[in-house]
Amino acid sequence: MVSVSPAAALRRQPHAVDIGSVRLTGYQNHRYTAGGRAPAARTVTAPRAPTGCAPWHPVKSQGTLPDRAIYTGHVLPTLADVLRLPALQRARPRVVVGSDHLDVAVRWVHIAEVTDLAHLLRGGELVLTTGIAMPDESAALRRYVDDLAAVGVSGIAVELGRKYHSDLPEALLGAAREARIPVISLDREARFVEITEAVHVRVVNEQLEELRESEQLHEVFTRLSVDGAQPARVLREIARLSGCPAVLENLTHQVLACDLNGEEPGILLTSWESRSRAARTGQRTVHDPAAGWLITTVGARGQDWGRLILICGASPTPRLTMLVERAATTLALGRLLERHQESLERQTHRTIIAGIVDRSYSDPEEALVRARAVGVPLAGRQLIGLVLRLRTDGTGLAAQARLADTAEGAARACRELRLPALVGSLDDVRVGILLAPPAQEDPDSCLHRLADRIRERVGAGPVLAVGSRTDDIREVRRSFLEARQVGDVAVHQTDHRPFYRLPDLRLRGLLHLFRDDERLQTYVERELGPLLAYDARHGSDLTEMLRRYLAAGRNKALAASTAHLSRPAFYERLRRISHVLDADLESVETCLSLHVALLSLDSVRDRLQS
Repeated sequence: MVSVSPAAALRRQPHAVDIGSVRLTGYQNHRYTAGGRAPAARTVTAPRAPTGCAPWHPVKSQGTLPDRAIYTGHVLPTLADVLRLPALQRARPRVVVGSDHLDVAVRWVHIAEVTDLAHLLRGGELVLTTGIAMPDESAALRRYVDDLAAVGVSGIAVELGRKYHSDLPEALLGAAREARIPVISLDREARFVEITEAVHVRVVNEQLEELRESEQLHEVFTRLSVDGAQPARVLREIARLSGCPAVLENLTHQVLACDLNGEEPGILLTSWESRSRAARTGQRTVHDPAAGWLITTVGARGQDWGRLILICGASPTPRLTMLVERAATTLALGRLLERHQESLERQTHRTIIAGIVDRSYSDPEEALVRARAVGVPLAGRQLIGLVLRLRTDGTGLAAQARLADTAEGAARACRELRLPALVGSLDDVRVGILLAPPAQEDPDSCLHRLADRIRERVGAGPVLAVGSRTDDIREVRRSFLEARQVGDVAVHQTDHRPFYRLPDLRLRGLLHLFRDDERLQTYVERELGPLLAYDARHGSDLTEMLRRYLAAGRNKALAASTAHLSRPAFYERLRRISHVLDADLESVETCLSLHVALLSLDSVRDRLQS
């Protein structure tokens, strides 16, 4: 056995192992490190690789082996492996052609003493022959080799002594050299049956070992899936089974979780995003030789959300590929089940809330029973209807995902604060929360805590609107309707309160409540109708100029500045407004009436301006 450090491996120092008359030369499989720096010295052994890492199979015979290592990622033994078998070693094998192609896999051994055997082969065979039936003509020998190359044989082994006593014919060797088929001469009499049996046992054992490893991986990751393991635990198993660092990243190449298997984070994770972006993948699972990364996409139902990366150095074995793909499936399934479980809870809560708001229950007490069944006790408690109102409307998958994330964030906030609550979406822009605050806590204090936690979970975008408190489940509907109206108005407020109640909205809230009243709509038309008609005919902006004038407290200089107009130009617009409305804009009562009309117009149009 030969021991080298990874630093030495990075310098590609060869080691040699003699097996009989065959001299093996190769390189240790190096670990990938950022910046080309080797990690701390660690002893690894050759030629057998660590668990999960495939072996290197370079072979040197007569002639010179190029200074490169050949990696085989096949479950099948390579030709180099076959040459090491005792049954073949007893025949004193010599590689006379193709010493740099011994990494080819051997699927089977075929004994043949005929020249027209290509049609009997399927590829990957090592052809054993005494050469007794080989033709003497050079052209026939070349055709023999070309036919074998066409079907993809792994090599040709010729026993010396029957037809060829010391050297194989140059025509055979030249054709094999051109076709890149290894040719091995057997200097001693070979027991072909013994060689065949040894190789076939090796092949079957390799396949059996693959099945065992597959079963082991299946058991491990099935258990993780059933347990609902978190990504950190899954990555820990990946690192343990592979002996390599594993990293889970999102689609923007940010690290979500990792298990570096004892490696230095400052080395492996340095400039991670830029290095990850350079490792592009055209398929779901691919190996990037430059980075030494085995990469597989993580996702389900056509919605990919990340990549799992195994830093394995050389080309991965089938076992490593199977490992990362099985792990990626476990990660995707875990996320899918987590989302599905949460969505089922949200759907159940939404159904109960909708039943209360729509008065679907013949007996209101049924809502209390259903709520208790899902783990939310509401009976005998103060109840508050809350509405979390999104600021932006939208449709499609993106809007649905945003609404679902908001509902999940609100539910998580309630759970973390141990507040009994039903949480579910009301429509495309609203999430309803039926809150039952603790009796021993002040409701306002509870609402402040909840508002802060929701802001942490979903951001400052949505507005939290609060309805009236009640201890009667029959009055919860009114609380929700009030909160909904408050949310529709508060979403356009600029004071950014933790939450809003109807009194906080003052005149805007009152006008919003009456926005469907015909009397309010008549009032708007009476006060602003001529000005709106004038703007529509001339394409002017007099209504907006009036709004700025009133918002500035009738300060003409300030209003002109906010409108980005010169004072004379703004004064001219005010004179035109006064003429169109036949109103004195210096009158406080007139301006107050116009201001109420503008606020009412915004409520009627349902596009409130700040």
